[in-house]
Amino acid sequence: MTLSRRSLLATTGTAAVGAAVPAPASDDGAGHRVRTGFERLAADGYAPLSGRKVGIVTNPTGITRDVRHIVDVMHGDDRVRLTAVFGPEHGFRGTAQAGGSEGRYDDPATGLPVYDTYLKSGQALADVFTASGVDTVVFDIQDAGARFYTYIWTLYDCMEAAALAGKRFVVLDRPNPVTGRAALGPVLHQEFATFVGRRPIAQAHGMTVAELARLFNGEFLEKPVPLETVTMTGWRRAMFFDDCGLPWVPPSPNMPTPDTALVYSGTGLFEGTNLSEGRGTTRPFELLGAEGIDGRWAAEANRAGLPGVRFREAYFAPTFSKFQGKAVGGVQLHVHDPAAFDPALTGVTLLVSARRVWDGFAWRPDNWIDKLTGSEQVRTMIDAGAGAEEVAAAWHGELAAFRRTRAKYLMYR
Repeated sequence: MTLSRRSLLATTGTAAVGAAVPAPASDDGAGHRVRTGFERLAADGYAPLSGRKVGIVTNPTGITRDVRHIVDVMHGDDRVRLTAVFGPEHGFRGTAQAGGSEGRYDDPATGLPVYDTYLKSGQALADVFTASGVDTVVFDIQDAGARFYTYIWTLYDCMEAAALAGKRFVVLDRPNPVTGRAALGPVLHQEFATFVGRRPIAQAHGMTVAELARLFNGEFLEKPVPLETVTMTGWRRAMFFDDCGLPWVPPSPNMPTPDTALVYSGTGLFEGTNLSEGRGTTRPFELLGAEGIDGRWAAEANRAGLPGVRFREAYFAPTFSKFQGKAVGGVQLHVHDPAAFDPALTGVTLLVSARRVWDGFAWRPDNWIDKLTGSEQVRTMIDAGAGAEEVAAAWHGELAAFRRTRAKYLMYR
């Protein structure tokens, strides 16, 4: 992708100018203590929101360092006029499982109207913003770093809808929990676009939500939105979430820990197979398996000698989802060197090795794997007998092109 007119609009000119300036390492004398976008916004007296009617897109991850929800904090602060909340998949307060939301209601704690954004986009979502009466939409949700994690597409849809509705858009940044060192894995082909991948970015994008917002505005939105970002301080691209000194709140019910996020952009591919991806266990996406699998899978996966990870023969009984209440065999991932671990290569290696040792292996009948990987390429190459390294080599060209585009929108060192 080349630098387009939209790219220039996203990085020069009006309010977007602030988004293009890297944040200083720290502004509080505390070394690498990470301060989120919300912390910096509040410390500045909510200056970018002064005189505005504000609505916020958030969920349970929108918290302060002392684990208060930012909606509760903003509602009690006379310096900001918060008038609406917009809930994504799983809902604003997080009561809904995957594929669900909380609907329209008034929040009991604050009395604020809560609007449902899930599965809404384009003019339909713009109409929600218009009906709410806000003039500025704020986004603050913790991402997990994977293309198929839907909150980044909630961000995209809300930016597009805000542009249609004539609203300002402000993104409050939070860490990418699995670092921002590199983009990894295949890039989405546009004909495979769904809510688990609207636009051509890498499977593990290696960006923060504010950086993604700038990329979306510069490369993909037909009508760029008036965009501002409030950057973090103290965050470095090589930092994992545990390095940040911030509390972790599960962004969704099956993302319980930062360890889950670490493997998710690889093992999330098992949602496209007939194997359990560990839903219904205490280690979703770290435990994988099916009836009829035994220790041969772990042995085959370990023979690949993947960097940073080992595989343990494991048996478990999911309490819901695939194989509910049944004993299944499989593997548990143990990441011993997160800096060396490659989730995309690991995910493909596990697909290839499962297919080799278990004759019951099958893709989901709807070829959902193609939506997760972004094209038919991974599925068809594995079906043809390709090894994991061969499959990974096939996406190197498109990944290199995305990395060049991505570089224009990075704001941290």
